[in-house]
Amino acid sequence: MDGMNHSVVSEFVFLGLTNSREIQLLLFVFSFLFYFASMMGNLIIVFTVTLDANLHSPMYFLLANLSIIDMAFCSITAPKMICDIFKRHKAISFWGCITQIFFSHAVGGTEMVLLIAMAFDRYVAICKPLHYLTIMSPRMCLFFLVTAWIIGLIHSVGQLVFVVDLPFCGPNILDSFYCDLPQLLRLACTDTQELQFTVTVNSGLISVGSFVLLVISYIFILFTVWKHSSGGSSKALSTLSAHITVVVLFFGPLMFFYTWPSPTAHLDKYLAIFDAILTPFLNPIIYTLRNKEMKVAMKRLCSGLVHYRKIS
Repeated sequence: MDGMNHSVVSEFVFLGLTNSREIQLLLFVFSFLFYFASMMGNLIIVFTVTLDANLHSPMYFLLANLSIIDMAFCSITAPKMICDIFKRHKAISFWGCITQIFFSHAVGGTEMVLLIAMAFDRYVAICKPLHYLTIMSPRMCLFFLVTAWIIGLIHSVGQLVFVVDLPFCGPNILDSFYCDLPQLLRLACTDTQELQFTVTVNSGLISVGSFVLLVISYIFILFTVWKHSSGGSSKALSTLSAHITVVVLFFGPLMFFYTWPSPTAHLDKYLAIFDAILTPFLNPIIYTLRNKEMKVAMKRLCSGLVHYRKIS
């Protein structure tokens, strides 16, 4: 891009989370364990849904794709953060920073749309059970998935297209462990007030709008379950509570990042850890521990693997 011709800065330096050796060690162990657990937990969900024919339904198709997105999301920033914890010079190249921002917004936007699709799936299953398989056909599920990725990519490209041509001539210090647009824009050697406002409106509206839409839809579904309470209502409420918990965990930090008028850098950093590592780790736990079908399917899968090993 032409913008690189007048950009002096070729890399950005992270201040990281802390300079205390003891806290760094604690963060390293904590981050590594949770990153490994989130990757393994989501992989187990993907393999269980793929290999168990009893889980070949729209709800579990969307859940498996949510796990794939969670693995991608936590892999954007967590590995570099873990590698950088003990380094004195925590640097990332200009294009490495841009790439990190691109994928975090693309995958994050995709997950927002997918969570809306999962809410719609529960609405159809609970409010229109007789038409569920007709409405949530394989074509509709694929349409949701493709649409989610397209919207995520458009959201990310739409913001970065104005950023890559900005001049960066110093300073190049980011008080964080990862790259994000609000911090990057403040380092540009030109007035970016309008662009910062655009980014806040773009990311803020899509996160707050999606959250409000999801809350309204779940309130409507819960009202429907309460109105037509029957023997299956407890199962529906258990599934809904899992979905609502995931929505709150995912959107809480995002709305704080992009809508809080004067965010605190230290609070931002620790909330970012929650969003990047803890939420992808909690998702498989929430969906497996509160889902009887998933637990039974995992037991069948484990039994099948043990039986296969004995035969071989």
